[in-house]
Amino acid sequence: MNMKGLVVALALSCVIILGGGNAEAGKIPPGGATATLLAPALAGGGLGSAIGPGGVLYVTEPGAGKIWSVDPKTGARTLFASGLPKSIIGLGGVMDVAFIGKTAYALVTLVGPQPQVPFPGGNPNDVVGIYRVDGPNSFTVIANIGAFSMSHPPNTPFFVPSGLQYALEPYRGGFLVTDGHHNRVLKVGLDGSVTQLIQFGDIVPTGLAVSGNTVYMAEAGPLPHEPQDGKVVSFETKTPTPSTVASGGRLLVDVEFGRGRDLFALAQGVWSGGPNDAGSPAQPNTGSLLKVNSDGTFTHITDGLNQPTSLEFIGNTAYVVTLRGEIWKIDDVSGPPHGE
Repeated sequence: MNMKGLVVALALSCVIILGGGNAEAGKIPPGGATATLLAPALAGGGLGSAIGPGGVLYVTEPGAGKIWSVDPKTGARTLFASGLPKSIIGLGGVMDVAFIGKTAYALVTLVGPQPQVPFPGGNPNDVVGIYRVDGPNSFTVIANIGAFSMSHPPNTPFFVPSGLQYALEPYRGGFLVTDGHHNRVLKVGLDGSVTQLIQFGDIVPTGLAVSGNTVYMAEAGPLPHEPQDGKVVSFETKTPTPSTVASGGRLLVDVEFGRGRDLFALAQGVWSGGPNDAGSPAQPNTGSLLKVNSDGTFTHITDGLNQPTSLEFIGNTAYVVTLRGEIWKIDDVSGPPHGE
């Protein structure tokens, strides 16, 4: 088995961030609320997103080490930052982006040298962690998450010592970070401090949303990603004991608040891989935008999304980024429900 295959087979969470070659670009989802293709695919794929100053959408391109700003009305892209570490083995690189005030920060993973898992072709000076964007091609590492992870290993089985960080969420002047491989959430300060907030079993934590001191988190679930394992959970930052908010989503990758504080989840869809296919994403065009109901269930708002990875809201409009780097605009998400 080559190095890429070895990492994929053992990284537990890689299923949600590897692109599928048979995905159909530009296919309008067949059911649910109105969905339109706002921006076409990127050569280096897509993954994380954020709403930045002025209500502009920002999207990462991990295969190119870039972050793009996107006009949410027209879909016009402008290169915001380039020169960040690129994905080396088909996953990793710049995973997510977030803002504190007007300053952007990027989450980078699976780069640089470390024991057990060399990443051939990468820059030995690259750091797994959070990078402050100082200019169009200028960055400062403000937190070395990889070093923390290697010196503080998780309580669950792992292969990549530095972990595989997935999502970045601002919290009280710093950040919360999910690690889908080490199965935990980290608290990171702008002073470079890194602490473990909560450790899970093999549940594959992905996207985050915060309301006050309450954290909402999506769980993709372990292989084979059964629907009952796709959950949104919540916990308090001071006493982090998780409780289930809703379950039944297929391979959940994000959770966000919409207008009126309605909570939504993003499901990548139906996973059909076998025991040796841990690197496979969901089947094309099986993803869904889901609304969280008070009884712990989900209502399907839009189905047929093509391998989505992240979700943002501006007013009553949802913006979905896909593995290919497409951006889908879904209007009126609080309208009448569409199926179950």
